Amino acid sequence: MDAATLTYDTLRFAEFEDFPETTEPVWILGRKYTIFTEKEEILSDVTSRLWFTYRKNFPAIGGTGPTSDTGWGCMLRCGQMIFAQALVCRHLGRDWRWKRGRRQMDSYFRVLNAFTDKKDSWYSIHQIAQMGVGEGKSIGQWYGPNTVAQVLKKLRVTSIEIFSWIHNSDHGMSESSVQAAWASMLLRKLAVFDTWSSLAVHIAMDNTVVMEEIRRLCKANSARPDAAAFPPDSELLSNGYPTGAEVTDQLSQWKPLVLLIPLRLGLTDINEAYTETLKHCFMMPQSLGVIGGKPNSAHYFIGYVGEELIYLDPHTTQPAVELAEGGAFPDETFHCQHPPCRMNIGELDPSIAVGFFCKTEEDFSDWCQQVKKLSRIPGALPMFELVERQPSHFSCPDVLNLSLDSSDVERLERFFDSEDEDFEILSL
Repeated sequence: MDAATLTYDTLRFAEFEDFPETTEPVWILGRKYTIFTEKEEILSDVTSRLWFTYRKNFPAIGGTGPTSDTGWGCMLRCGQMIFAQALVCRHLGRDWRWKRGRRQMDSYFRVLNAFTDKKDSWYSIHQIAQMGVGEGKSIGQWYGPNTVAQVLKKLRVTSIEIFSWIHNSDHGMSESSVQAAWASMLLRKLAVFDTWSSLAVHIAMDNTVVMEEIRRLCKANSARPDAAAFPPDSELLSNGYPTGAEVTDQLSQWKPLVLLIPLRLGLTDINEAYTETLKHCFMMPQSLGVIGGKPNSAHYFIGYVGEELIYLDPHTTQPAVELAEGGAFPDETFHCQHPPCRMNIGELDPSIAVGFFCKTEEDFSDWCQQVKKLSRIPGALPMFELVERQPSHFSCPDVLNLSLDSSDVERLERFFDSEDEDFEILSL
């Protein structure tokens, strides 16, 4: 059966390969487990991650567009998953666990509601996919570098250096790497309005993380105090979650950081010299995982065991979720309740995006120290460079991390809050 046509009911009764019996440790997003004594804990951790898959029968995107993202939305779903993990860490903590039938706190449903398949959810497939419409591409197409460049232009990233970088074949950007960078960029832009989370989202390009830029971004305190975490007319009814609950977590000295690093770790196959470095990224407590996979087939990687990567697969079509009677939110299909998929590291497409979450400045300092230690791994190559200040050869600082100006905010608010079903990207 084609993976794209699998249903949730099919998955529940299908045979899934269990974890191998090995003495090798299992690493899941910064947590270390032993299979023989902690198998239940491993599965509980995996099940607690938010799992976004293809959906069908959701409200038409743009009013008249697709009602399913089967076959084209896998990278966007992976982008949602890595970003959702950041929100879980931000509001629930890394040690939070989901269990079927257990009543969850309101913050959990608030996070989940931000990704549901409707136009007034900030990180929905509707909001992300609609941003490419202005380039004359139908929603549902796998966008190439030229379209991505035009989308970036619409989003006020107008530097000619960035356009040249995307088109420059020397960088070797594959379709999947372009799609990953594009999804990351759109999620970063949408995060501007989520002042409940008040995240600082940084996309590090050219394989370089500049510490000075990140500190400046996280200490900017630039969130708009009058913005709500969700559109004002949305109804957040979910297992007792009240409409119009008070927005908490006021501005602090450090805005929690979501760091996304698009990388290419080889030409056609991943260079073995990066294998150990990639593994160590999953060992860091700040790990959000990796989005990547194979050409035109994206996965969300959350850990590894031995030489195999552990991942959540979005290529399963499930019905769109609707509120149950009494406003309860049926959330079981947002959690993978079978052993996760695995693949050999050597099968990974070299184009990936690595994610990290640093809730405090201390977390970021600790992450920097861990990255510096990666260079000491015998026979391993660092996947990216960590520098204090921007190198002199960088000609366009912060070009992917610009804040929206007031005119952008007004236009995007009209875009998000429009009562018309037919969305439109306004010229910026």
